[in-house]
Amino acid sequence: MNAVLPSSAKTLPASIPSPPAEWASFELGPLVIHAYALCILLGIILALFLTQKRFTRYGGNGDAIWDVAIWAIPFGIIGGRLYHVFSSPDAYFGPDGDPVRAFYIWQGGLGIWGAVALGAVGAWIGCRRAGVRLAAFADAAAPGLLLAQAVGRWGNWFNQELFGGPTDLPWGLEIDPSNANFPADADPGTLFHPTFLYESLWNLAGVAILLLLDRRFRLRGGRMFWLYAAYYTLGRVWIEALRIDDAEMITLFGVTQRLNVWTSIVIFIVAVAILVYLSMRQDKNDATAVYLPGREPAQKEDEGASNAVAASSDDSGSATVSPTADQAPPGENDRGNLSETKGSSAAPVPQDPAKAEPRD
Repeated sequence: MNAVLPSSAKTLPASIPSPPAEWASFELGPLVIHAYALCILLGIILALFLTQKRFTRYGGNGDAIWDVAIWAIPFGIIGGRLYHVFSSPDAYFGPDGDPVRAFYIWQGGLGIWGAVALGAVGAWIGCRRAGVRLAAFADAAAPGLLLAQAVGRWGNWFNQELFGGPTDLPWGLEIDPSNANFPADADPGTLFHPTFLYESLWNLAGVAILLLLDRRFRLRGGRMFWLYAAYYTLGRVWIEALRIDDAEMITLFGVTQRLNVWTSIVIFIVAVAILVYLSMRQDKNDATAVYLPGREPAQKEDEGASNAVAASSDDSGSATVSPTADQAPPGENDRGNLSETKGSSAAPVPQDPAKAEPRD
């Protein structure tokens, strides 16, 4: 006999819970550690290790990645914050805004395109100092960038921010009604699209796709980086369109959308165009170069050095080298030739031991 489940058991709601507010930060002595910052830091560390591994496979010195990173990371963080403040100015410069909050980076808010743009400036400086081609570094770092973004997005989950519109899907995100980001016109218990999760999964899939394509086609000379830019923006367009947090709205061609949507569309078009151009016009030998001209690591030339030492010693007489059969002293060769000359009846001339040259 089949048991009949109560109606309440048939309609158990499914959702993704948000962490308690106290998880967003914790104190460690005099320091306040924010979960958002830890997610960003973890993403950066994982990206650096992946980039170092890939750069080594390119034939470069993996330690050079750290020399570039000390320039690229600070520039990227500053650029990311500047872009966020520019694209969401009302929270800082609006009627109820507070300009000082622009410096509160631990509360969340990094614009990826500001991070990439200014981070590229820092990477260029670091590459010039390390003697590394910027294109080689960018290609090695492209999958790592997606990995860092995938991990860093979980900081939004801890802060209960940057979620999408209401949904009744079983993976809807719970937001604390007392949270400042909870929409004022939404009923308590409303579930929202977990856009942080959508982007994290999209980016993780992109890491796998980029690595597979690179293994198959060996994309170098900047092509891997522009493929990353095209892939990321393709996903960012539809993910960004789901979000309901405050943002600058731009109207183009009669369509009003968030600034980040239009930015992603423009970058996608540019990335695809550059990717096609590089694929058609790129010189293969130049594309695979890792170091700037004249900045290649010094190569040991043991064989050449040995030959030079041997030649110098032979000319100066300061060192004695045992000759081979083809390099025997002239007198010895002459005697040998006489005994082996075709048609010669001359017998070998015995060597006077008293006149024999001493050998070492």
